[in-house]
Amino acid sequence: MPTLNCLDINEEAFQKRPELKSHLAFQSFLSLARRPGRVLIVDRTMQRREMKSGTLLAASCLLSKRVNEWTDKTRVGIIFPPGLGGYIANLAVVLAGKVPVNLNFTLGHTSAEACMRKADIDCILSTKGVQVKMPAFPWPETGVVDIVDELKSLPRLKALGLLVAMYALPSKFLAKLLKVPSVGDHKEAALLFTSGSSGEPKGVVLSHRNILGNCAQIDASGLLPTDEKLIANLPIFHSFGFTVALWYPLLRGCGAVTLPSPLEVKKTAEAIEAESASILLGTPTFFKPYLKRIKPEQLKSLKYVIAGAEKTPDGFADLWETTFGSTYLEGYGLTETAPVVSVNLPHAPRGGTYPGDSAEGNRRKSVGRLMPGHCARILHPDTRESLPVDSVGLLILKGPNIFSAYLDDPERTAEVKDGEWFITGDLARFDADGFLYIEGRLSRFSKIGGEMVPHGTVEQALFEAYDLLESEFPMLAVAARPDEAKGEALVLMVASDLTIELSDVRQRLTEAGLPNLWIPKEIKEVDIIPTLVTGKLDLKAIQQLALEPS
Repeated sequence: MPTLNCLDINEEAFQKRPELKSHLAFQSFLSLARRPGRVLIVDRTMQRREMKSGTLLAASCLLSKRVNEWTDKTRVGIIFPPGLGGYIANLAVVLAGKVPVNLNFTLGHTSAEACMRKADIDCILSTKGVQVKMPAFPWPETGVVDIVDELKSLPRLKALGLLVAMYALPSKFLAKLLKVPSVGDHKEAALLFTSGSSGEPKGVVLSHRNILGNCAQIDASGLLPTDEKLIANLPIFHSFGFTVALWYPLLRGCGAVTLPSPLEVKKTAEAIEAESASILLGTPTFFKPYLKRIKPEQLKSLKYVIAGAEKTPDGFADLWETTFGSTYLEGYGLTETAPVVSVNLPHAPRGGTYPGDSAEGNRRKSVGRLMPGHCARILHPDTRESLPVDSVGLLILKGPNIFSAYLDDPERTAEVKDGEWFITGDLARFDADGFLYIEGRLSRFSKIGGEMVPHGTVEQALFEAYDLLESEFPMLAVAARPDEAKGEALVLMVASDLTIELSDVRQRLTEAGLPNLWIPKEIKEVDIIPTLVTGKLDLKAIQQLALEPS
């Protein structure tokens, strides 16, 4: 491609879309009220339960009237696994004009308490069943509302009246009649806490514009048509599950089949087969067990799987496609981008003007093209000078989905925001057709003897050398420790189930063509390689292990 210092996919025009000034409550209301008789959610948590758009909206509307009775605070805590409870609770909170905070119940006691304190929450929507299953969570003594009990007590005549009104009245008129909030724009719409893979969880403030914008970007790309049915089993406290599996169906009408956990692969496969689901969302870590545990015929209805949150190991996408027949599409995003930035597509690019003349929708090893409405630049990691976009450097982004700030944390916000631009912390490049390649996290590079050494590349070489591609759990990870001679030295963390010697590691990496500086100087055996609930490596915990004395 001609030398470009900025890749602009119609960002300015996209920002002017009128719907982006709207409110999540208003846009969801219109979407659900226009097709009240359509089955939107199939919940397979315990026994199969369908819910139509109109029923979900009526229940959420009536529940929203009680939310303001339960708390005077701006934000409301929500603790649910994927399922009907999560959809109703989130929609009820925004209909009440408040901000949902889906809390990460996998965090340790101290971190969970810190998140609730930071968010200034005195009310949590959940159920007694969830509380029983999560005794380690720091539940407050008062302020926990059982949504199941509340739903049972809703006046049925009022719910029926709302349903009738949806069929009888124009949806915009009904929304205004019910005083549904209609102007959101840059106001806070949700608070998500980052998983903290490389530090303490940060509160990411997402606006109505951010979430509406990202859903509009996904829609414009043609990735999730309304006649498809996706499996929604990702945690809703994670941005991928929150925007793509929860709000996108509510806003765009794409059907969803919910299960409580992505780790239950057999139940997920049964749901895909029974419901003829066509799209599966997840991470490579969550997809790996399917190869050993699931019969290909169970997944025959899948058209494609969409992987994000972590890099797909080389060869895994081809292995998935030859095993199951569905197309493997890798994408890229961050909590701060609400979250989808780019994705490979099952068809030619849509919704924006892209460089090059390729009609390919996907390209292996890339994370696809930018979603419409993005603008991207590449900076030199040290000098922050602008580089051509086909150079490897620090990726920065602008678009309607870029978050405004970290909650009450101006210092960390200033580290990643430069006006409208978001500094991702990822090293990346674009090819001539606009496909994006993530070369690694800046924090996952070590400067050894003046050279930038990528931890991920060393890990990938070892996965291949020791035939670990199909391993269900991470068996090794690379970190670094200070080194007087070279600045830093690589440390290879190895799970106790894998027995390897440093001399053998050195030989195999040398045979794979890696330079001497890229070869770990030390091996540490650990019980397990630390991971987050999303399946990503817990970089903070891994780094701590690397620094501990042998």
